[in-house]
Amino acid sequence: MHNACIMLYNACMPTLQMRDVPDELYQELVRQAEKERRSITQQAIVALEKGLRSPLEDAKFRRKMVLAEIHQKIDPRETQHLRDVVDLIREDRER
Repeated sequence: MHNACIMLYNACMPTLQMRDVPDELYQELVRQAEKERRSITQQAIVALEKGLRSPLEDAKFRRKMVLAEIHQKIDPRETQHLRDVVDLIREDRER
């Protein structure tokens, strides 16, 4: 349920109230608002829009990028001695 307000021209905007916001998150919101010269409310709306309107493809792309970055950091020489996962699972099931 959200609150509604009656304003000039009968424009109604929903009101959102948040409780128990972690201090670090709130401070980051304040820093971003100051940086962008916005009010905290305006910055919260921008952050919500970015979070809610990013398409699923963006999330998949970000996951692929993170995995690619992880693979780049792995030295192939360090993984040569590791056994194949399929063989390990098969061996475990045969016990």
